[in-house]
Amino acid sequence: MKRNAVAWAALIVSTAALVSSRGVMRTAPAAPQYTAESQKTARALSDAFVGVADFVKPSVVQISVQRKMGARGLGPFGRGPRNGDPHGNIDPKDLPKELQDLLKRFQLDPEARPNFEKQQFGAVQGTGSGFVYDARGHILTNNHVVEGAERIVVTFHDGEEAAAKVVGTDPKTDVAVIKVEATGYRPLPKGQSGKIKVGELVLAVGSPFGFENTVTTGIVSALGRGEGGILGSRGTYEDFIQTDAAINPGNSGGPLVDMDGRVVGINSAIATATRSSAGVGFAIPIDMASNIADRLVKDGKVSRGLIGVGLQALSPAMLKSFGYDSKTKGVLVGEVLPDSPAAKAGLRKGDIITQFDQTPAVSVPSFRNFVATSELDRPHTLSYIRDGETKSAQVSLAPAEKMLAATEERFAPKEESKEPKPAEEKARKVEVGDFGLDVQDLTPALAKEFGFEGEGKGLLIGGVKEDSPAAAAGLEKGLVITEVRIDKKGRAIESAKEFQDLAARSNELTMYVKSPQGGRYVMLAKPKKD
Repeated sequence: MKRNAVAWAALIVSTAALVSSRGVMRTAPAAPQYTAESQKTARALSDAFVGVADFVKPSVVQISVQRKMGARGLGPFGRGPRNGDPHGNIDPKDLPKELQDLLKRFQLDPEARPNFEKQQFGAVQGTGSGFVYDARGHILTNNHVVEGAERIVVTFHDGEEAAAKVVGTDPKTDVAVIKVEATGYRPLPKGQSGKIKVGELVLAVGSPFGFENTVTTGIVSALGRGEGGILGSRGTYEDFIQTDAAINPGNSGGPLVDMDGRVVGINSAIATATRSSAGVGFAIPIDMASNIADRLVKDGKVSRGLIGVGLQALSPAMLKSFGYDSKTKGVLVGEVLPDSPAAKAGLRKGDIITQFDQTPAVSVPSFRNFVATSELDRPHTLSYIRDGETKSAQVSLAPAEKMLAATEERFAPKEESKEPKPAEEKARKVEVGDFGLDVQDLTPALAKEFGFEGEGKGLLIGGVKEDSPAAAAGLEKGLVITEVRIDKKGRAIESAKEFQDLAARSNELTMYVKSPQGGRYVMLAKPKKD
C-alpha cells in the first residue's frame, strides 16, 4: 500500500509538471531561424553541390560484366582491406537489414540483380562504375570490375547501352581502360590529385548496389594511404586518397571529383566489417591513374622502371639528426644498389630526394609509384639534398624486371661451405642499457658467420631486450651497425666501447644498420623517465 501511494504521488507530480510546461510552451517557428547571411551561405553550398552533380553525371557510366563460372571475378568492395581479400564477392544476406528491406520495397530481387555477382546459366554477372576518359570512347574503371569478363555492357546516363572491349588492365594499381564505339559523350575533366588537401569537399559518383548515377558527398580524410595492403596483395602500387564520401559495392571505378567537377580519383576500395560503407573509402589518385591509362591506351600494357634505391620516410627527429629543418620535404635514401641507375647518377645513402621531373617527393609510396610509371626511354631529372646543398642529376630508369632479377641474384642464398662453421666468437659484448641492446666488435669470423664478409668495421648486435627502443625500431640479433650520426654528420664506429660512450651521453641516436640484404637508418630514443 505504501508503494502504491508513492507511485500515485510520482504520477501527480509528473502530470503537474507536464501541464505547467505546456502552459509556457511557445509555438514552433514556421521555418528554421537563420540569419540572412547563414541562409545565403547554405544555399550557395547546396547550389554548388547541385551544379557539380549536374556537370559530372553525364560522364559517369554503369558497367555490367559477365564472366565464366570459376573465373576470378573481384566483387566490388566485397570485404574491407583489413579483413582479407578486399574484393570478395557480396552475398545479399550480408547486407545491412535496412538495405535488404529497401531492395524488397522496390521489388529488386537481389538474386536477379547483376551488382550482387549473381550466378546464372553458367556465368557470373556483376556491376561497377566508370567514367568517360576521352572523346575516342575510352572509359576508365577498376581492374577488378572487368577482370575475367567475357562480355561488357556500358550504360550511359541517358539509358543508352553499348558493348565494350578491354583495352588494357593493370592489376598492380587496379586500373583498367575499356572502349566503346559511342563517342558522343563528354569526357570528365581531370583535376590534379597532387594538389588536393585533407579537408577538401569531394563527391563520389557511381552505381552503388546497382542504383546508377548516385552522388554522395564528403571530404578528403587523408592522403598517401599505401602501406596497409589495401589491394590485398604484395607488389602492388598503392597511394590512395581516403574519403568519408559514402562508397559501396557498385561504386568501383566511379569518379571522386572536386568542387570544380574535375576527377581527382577513382573509387576503388573500402575498409568495413559489414561490406558496405563505414566512412572509410579509398580512391586511386587521378595523377597515377591517368598515367597508367595513357600507357594502356598506347601500348595495352604497363612497363615499369626502377632507379635502384631503398627509401625511407623522413620524421622531424630524423631530419634534425641530418641538420635539416623539420619542414623539409622529401624521401631519405637508405641504400643505393650497385650498378643501378641511381648509383650511376651519383646518389648515395643519406641523400634526400626532393623532386623527380619537378614533381615533389612527398612520401615513399607516391615517389615509388610515380617513378615506376615514368617513361623508360628517356632521362629524368632527379633533385636531392646532400650535406645541405641542393643537387640534381640525370637518371634513366632500368626495367623493373631487370632490376628485380639482379637483386634476387645478389641476395640469393650462397652455397654452403663444406668447412665447419666457426663458432660465434666470445668477443666481449657491451650493453647499451637505455636503448635496450648489446653490441660487440665485428671480427672477420663473426662477419663470415652472419653473412657480412668484406664488410670491414662495424658492430654486431648481439642481443635486443624485449619492449626496448631497439626492439620497437625492429633491431634484432645479427644486424650490423656501421655508422652513427654525430653533429649532423655520419661517422663510422670503431669499437663497441666508443658506441657505448656515445649512447651514454645522447638521448637520441641515429645510426645506419645493415642486414645481408640491405641497410637503413634507424633512430633510437631513450625512454622518458617519470
